Amino acid sequence: MRGEPGVGEGPQPVTPAPARALRVLFLCTGNSARSQMAEALLNRKGQGRFRAASAGARPAMRVHPYAIETLGSYGVPWDGHPPRSVDGLEAEPWDFVITVCDRAKEACPIFPGQPVLAHWGMPDPAAAPGDDAARRLAFRDAFLVLSRRIDLLLALPIDKLERLALEARVGAIGAS
Repeated sequence: MRGEPGVGEGPQPVTPAPARALRVLFLCTGNSARSQMAEALLNRKGQGRFRAASAGARPAMRVHPYAIETLGSYGVPWDGHPPRSVDGLEAEPWDFVITVCDRAKEACPIFPGQPVLAHWGMPDPAAAPGDDAARRLAFRDAFLVLSRRIDLLLALPIDKLERLALEARVGAIGAS
């Protein structure tokens, strides 16, 4: 009968409520290369599970053109923003705060809510010496390191780890 629930209908799937995307802030000194590439990579690879942003302790005037060029050469669109300061972002709720340079680690503000803090230090490709070919290679190397680290982050069983264990695992990614 049409008026009876369930008659002629198979079991109805239960649709889980969509999980909240985890917010990740990547910090470096100038927010012109490493943090911008990390933001674009995680937003692309995270497929909605993560919402990444980036900022700098002392923002540069512009995003380095080789950062944008490198992202494009690997098929990662840059939908980013001009370099911006971390000022004001420390008041926002973050699940993860990841520094990608030593200076940003030293200048990292206190974030409320106890986000997972990690340091993924690496050389600044914008400071690489040499000609254009050598500098482009430095950007490619930085991109590949960040890509690998983000893959490791995405493979973590985040929902199954206690906060301190998660912080240790995310921090260990930066040592790899």
